[in-house]
This record gives sequence, C-alpha cells and structure tokens, in this order.
Amino acid sequence: MTIPLRMYPSTSLRAGFSCWRLSYSFGRVADPSETFAAIADDEHIRRERARARELRRSQWWKRRRGTGICHYCGGRFAPPSLTMDHVVPLVRGGRSTKGNVVPACKECNTAKKFKLAWQVDEA
Repeated sequence: MTIPLRMYPSTSLRAGFSCWRLSYSFGRVADPSETFAAIADDEHIRRERARARELRRSQWWKRRRGTGICHYCGGRFAPPSLTMDHVVPLVRGGRSTKGNVVPACKECNTAKKFKLAWQVDEA
C-alpha cells in the first residue's frame, strides 16, 4: 500500500506561526524484505563497528547485559554469553547507539542476522 503524502499550507493560525495539513491516499506497498539490498557502504559499517566496540566497553552496556535476559526470547543466560545485537542491522543503515543495541543470546542473534526483528519468524 503506497501512501503518497501531500502537504497543504494551513492559513488558520495566528501570524508568525505556520503549519502544514497532511493528506493521505492509500495504495499497495511492496514488502521491503522482498527486495532487500544493502544500503550501507563499507565506511559506514567500519565506523559503526568501531562505535559498537566502544559501547561494549561502557558501563551502560555492562549493566544492560548484566540482567542476563535475551531481548528476543526472554531466556535467562549468564551475562558473558549474551551478545550485542543491533535492532536495525548495520547493513541496513543501523547505528551503534544505546537505542539500537540490545543483549541477545547467541541463538537469537544468529537467527536474526541482517533481518529486522519482525522478519525473523517469517523465515
């Protein structure tokens, strides 16, 4: 379902303020997993892996991993056995930020690979 977005200026606001009204139309959108192509270049991946190594050494990550709970299956594991997983994979343009990395068991991380979380059950 495609959603062409049309924006119209709104004139009902006081002077000095502006706003846009949105208009939507619905059509078919292709499943992005059907036409997967890596969108990140080698430089992006190299830079983000370096940031991930840095984040892995941080106290924040050690506390996060210290819970011992896999983000995907909810299983309990010894903290050192949990791996860092990027929710949005680096090859899809994901970044190594606190909001994009989660602790995952080796099995879940291996099953996910470059997919998004909702695509894991489909395969």
